Amino acid sequence: MKKIFIIFLVFGVFSCKQNTESNKKEKTGNYSGIIEYGNFSDKILLEIEIDSIDFKVFFTSLEQNANRIPFQNVEVSDDSINFKLQSDFYTYSFKNKWIDNYSKLQGSLTVDTITTLYTLEKEFLDNSNTPKSEEISFKSNGLRINGTIWYPNNNNKGKALVIVTSSGGQDRSASRAEAILLAQKGFTTFHYDKRGTGNSEGDWNTATIEEYITDDVTAIEYFSEKTGIPLKKIGIKGSSQGAIKIPSILNELENLNYGIIVSCPGVTLLESDLNYWRNRNAKLLGNHLDDATLLQRKVFEFMAGKISRADLEKAINSKKSASWFANIWAPNLDEVQPDKRLLYTPIPYFEKTRQPILIMQGKMDEIIPVNSYLLITDAIKKSGNDNYKTVLLEGASHSMSNIGGSDFPYWFKLHPDYLTTIENWINTVSNTKE
Repeated sequence: MKKIFIIFLVFGVFSCKQNTESNKKEKTGNYSGIIEYGNFSDKILLEIEIDSIDFKVFFTSLEQNANRIPFQNVEVSDDSINFKLQSDFYTYSFKNKWIDNYSKLQGSLTVDTITTLYTLEKEFLDNSNTPKSEEISFKSNGLRINGTIWYPNNNNKGKALVIVTSSGGQDRSASRAEAILLAQKGFTTFHYDKRGTGNSEGDWNTATIEEYITDDVTAIEYFSEKTGIPLKKIGIKGSSQGAIKIPSILNELENLNYGIIVSCPGVTLLESDLNYWRNRNAKLLGNHLDDATLLQRKVFEFMAGKISRADLEKAINSKKSASWFANIWAPNLDEVQPDKRLLYTPIPYFEKTRQPILIMQGKMDEIIPVNSYLLITDAIKKSGNDNYKTVLLEGASHSMSNIGGSDFPYWFKLHPDYLTTIENWINTVSNTKE
């Protein structure tokens, strides 16, 4: 009898362990659905995984340009799982319970003083619209550059788009959501880590705009060779500092089909930075804005190597007693290395561009001057090129986020007309080369 009891005890422990492991596995998976609050709605995906120790949860909202963002403070207790996201301004607290045999996740999202409820359903994988990806690497200027090609499931080699790199130390993750969304629309897309970012070699901070452009040209040629898609069927797209490179690349690769420029300054990067500073300080400085701008300009000119440190320090000392002086931004002057990129303007290159161009600018863009699109179109006209289109998006920011009048102003999605405008324009480009 004693032996039988021991056997049942061992079996019970083993069975309990099996059930626990099975239970954990049932809790994992992809849960998707809609979060709504007032006039705001967004499709989100929560990926729940488990390693040998803990549960891990990742957040995806392609329209927020968020792809597999890891949650913090993941806590699991029985059938509840809670976690948080932290931004520069807000904490996003998610509280959830598994229901209906772990087929659904019922939860709430609290941000600031607002709480909204949602129910997400477990996805049973359907790859019908999931782009396939390929990690690649190539050499440019002796540096190893890494990127990703996204292939649409329709295997359509008639539409291909290269997303060129943008400003700062951002790697390809900044354009991943957009690359995936465009691949879902039937484009073969390509994006890559700028030199010195992500997995690419080099130093982005010391590279010139011209060196960036050389990398972009090499990347586009490599993409064409790798996929077998000719240049005449490939378009290029850039945003902000990425956009200023577009006309130069089009001039370098004349067989490229078209260019798309988004939030492109029609002035130097220095003037664009100064314009952003003015917009951020206009209300605060009031009638003193113009005087303060003169000094802020000298700071940027020193950073660009246009004036000496002695000239800047003389200007600073003469204005230290001004009531607005505390609003002047300046880096540590001992650490400044002249950055000639600030003096770069795309205008001379637009004056030589012959391919079709789509110009997109947000009406709520605080960074580039509001007349940028006019300066760009005037330059394009000088080349004799009349195959261009300008689109001004109401409520769109510099990043093409829709920031106009949301009832849930804690995260922003892409403007609803942004990708649709790009897709429709590409389909109607009049001089597509065959």
